[in-house]
Amino acid sequence: MTAAKRSKGDKASKSKDKAKKTKTKAKTTTKAKTNAKAKKTSTKAKGLTPKALKDLAAPSIALLQRLTEAHGAPGHEAGVRDIVRDELGANFQSDKLGSLVYEQVGAEGGPRVMITGHMDEVGFMVHSITPEGLLRFAPLGGWWGHSLMAHRVRIMTLAGNEVLGVITSKPPHFLSPEERKKVLSLDKMYIDVGATSAEQVTNEFGISQGDTVVPDSNFTRMHNPDFLLCKAFDNRVGVGLTIQATQTLAKLGHPNTILATATVQEEVGTRGAQTATAVAKPDIALVMEGTPGDDLPGGAKDERQAVLGGGVQVRLMDPTAIAHRRLIQVVREASEQENIPVQWAVRRSGGTDAKVIHLHDAGIPTVVFGVPARYIHTHNSIIHIQDYLTALQLTVAVAQRLDRSTVDSLTDYTQG
Repeated sequence: MTAAKRSKGDKASKSKDKAKKTKTKAKTTTKAKTNAKAKKTSTKAKGLTPKALKDLAAPSIALLQRLTEAHGAPGHEAGVRDIVRDELGANFQSDKLGSLVYEQVGAEGGPRVMITGHMDEVGFMVHSITPEGLLRFAPLGGWWGHSLMAHRVRIMTLAGNEVLGVITSKPPHFLSPEERKKVLSLDKMYIDVGATSAEQVTNEFGISQGDTVVPDSNFTRMHNPDFLLCKAFDNRVGVGLTIQATQTLAKLGHPNTILATATVQEEVGTRGAQTATAVAKPDIALVMEGTPGDDLPGGAKDERQAVLGGGVQVRLMDPTAIAHRRLIQVVREASEQENIPVQWAVRRSGGTDAKVIHLHDAGIPTVVFGVPARYIHTHNSIIHIQDYLTALQLTVAVAQRLDRSTVDSLTDYTQG
């Protein structure tokens, strides 16, 4: 080859290489812009507008009525489970204790985000039947004797029928001065179902040992209709939020897989959360709870962290779990950007399903969102519908920000 031909060939080769590099650079730049746009879209997805949130109030109240009036003592959550299945459809898995996990894919390859609430409420179990036809009972969850006397209850029989009863109380006329000062323990109480013998209780009423018992309480909108009264807001608000957040995210979009989880037996030791988490295998967990309201006389005003009408509570700590600090930062940013009122809480007592969820496998970043409820673990608790709606708004906003890169950054501690 002559020098002239070599020179001409070198020029052509250089020109070709330059064009190739330019094309590659343009392709890389376009890809980077596309990725940046995709990331921006996933983390800045359209959330719940004020109008959309207002429109959700009526269906939220209707759903809460169905959930709270359902019979759902620990170990017998079938009534609540039926509502969850009815609301979300058929794409469920379950653990072997009765918890449900509904999977909703928003983006292939996205992180697995658990939104969860426990289905059970505090209740009782029939312990034994006296010859006179009274029922002895054992507590399922935490009760205080002062809140029980003379209250109505519903016993669920094996046949699926409910029998009305009342927790016995001694008339004040028969109480000695010393008795009046004491709180009667639950093992000294009975349930009267209007029977005259043990045989009638068993043969005619169909009640047997092991039947579950829940308070008899009708859902009521109070004189101020934003205040709702019923049993079991702990934790039917959590189940409602799990359902509605999942339904809302299906409409608005989300950069992850949502694992809508309804657990069993939280009130007797966070049992269902442990087994359900093994089924769900989440990367992140958002726990929905009905949390004790503390806006009542007797407590210091400067320590109130669960005021009805004050917005969703975000729990930074309780004795069973410390919220994941990096996840909390995502929550803070979401609440500020969406103007969502938040009550930050550090609790000296109590616990939730977060206790076992955050310890699953190598650890699950977890945070608890609470709807303040006065008088939980009694026959009648009270919530404010706006707290429920802000909890829904925050859950959706946080879930929309949990794309793959965000979740990876939350859990990687190998870098400084």
